Amino acid sequence: MSQEDWNGRWDDIDMFLDRSGPFAQEQFEAGDEVKSFLHDDCKILVIGAGGLGCELLKDLALSGFKDIHVIDMDTIDISNLNRQFLFRQADVGKPKAEVAAKFVMERVPGCIVTPYFGKIQDKDEEYYSQFSIIICGLDSVEARRWINATVVNMYDPERPETLKPIVDGGTEGFKGQARVILPRITACYECSLDMQTKPTTFPMCTIANAPRLPEHCIEWASIIQWPNHFPGQKVDGDSPEHIKWLFDMATDRAKQFGITGVTYSLTQGVVKNIIPAIASTNAIVAAACANEAFKLATNCVGNLDNYMLYVGDQGIYTYTFELQRKEECPVCGSATMVIHDQDRTATLQEFIDSLTEISSVQLKKPSLRTSSKSLFMQSPPALREATLGNLDKILAELLLDGDVIYVTDTALPISLQITVYFKNE
Repeated sequence: MSQEDWNGRWDDIDMFLDRSGPFAQEQFEAGDEVKSFLHDDCKILVIGAGGLGCELLKDLALSGFKDIHVIDMDTIDISNLNRQFLFRQADVGKPKAEVAAKFVMERVPGCIVTPYFGKIQDKDEEYYSQFSIIICGLDSVEARRWINATVVNMYDPERPETLKPIVDGGTEGFKGQARVILPRITACYECSLDMQTKPTTFPMCTIANAPRLPEHCIEWASIIQWPNHFPGQKVDGDSPEHIKWLFDMATDRAKQFGITGVTYSLTQGVVKNIIPAIASTNAIVAAACANEAFKLATNCVGNLDNYMLYVGDQGIYTYTFELQRKEECPVCGSATMVIHDQDRTATLQEFIDSLTEISSVQLKKPSLRTSSKSLFMQSPPALREATLGNLDKILAELLLDGDVIYVTDTALPISLQITVYFKNE
């Protein structure tokens, strides 16, 4: 027992670890060994130190995890203080990861929190392989896709120690989710991309001619009026002057049509596509994620299999279900695709556009090559310039029937293989 572990400190946790129970896993062995692993050997990584991350760090530290690492690339903004409770007014402008780590260590004796102020992409597989469990409290789909692909790609079935469970949490207003991802065993994050909430859009005819909502008036000011008054200049959602101008324009528009509800904060939210953050949602989802981490670390109870949905806007409702793996998933599946009946007269640009529209892949800026040549490369600049001319060429000039195209993308640290067969003429 360490100096910080005074008598009775972990009595509540030890109730689950000193004896077995009807829901314990076969691997569970009650006693000092599992308690020692939890407190001394289990190394946890928390990605994100925002609304969800602050709750996660607190929950994990109070659950007996003593070796916690946290990554976050953001600094503290004054707007964070209403819900990210590890921060204070004096912390504004400082790195979230560093401030959160310091706060937790001061409040929970014996817990060591190691911060990293930077991007998850700064770290390699060797870094991520040191952790027992990785917990994501991210607000970015791109970041989730990257860490998911990296961790899944690390797993070698012949080396069980390379299996790194991911506990992923997400919130959106009064709704949230927690899930457990076991690489190549359960569905990974990429398998569920088609479940993502689509951004709210409004018909242009409604915005221009028949607004009914305050959001219609704000979009009218942003999409129609701003370009007319400031051609060539983009709206800066963080500029008080820009938001004030749009707010004034939207307010006048709303008065003309008898619409109420246009506010400065709503204007900024529409322009920046901000989804309100609810502190209680963060607390509930973080508690669920920390609970899953505890179960994975100790095996005292079976872990979530594998998706929990929380809805709190009309009462309190949770629903759990097993999300199925997709065999065609480019990350945990075969990472191969076959395209039949491809039009040989389509240009390479048209082919790339068709790839970005495939919901199961969701590529952003793909680079394409065959085993013998580069078709189009996004970077470096010299290679992009050299392959730019291929975009206007038809596929028949660049490919043979049955050629395999290797696709890479900034969103994924893996390669996708696509076999292309031309349409018979």
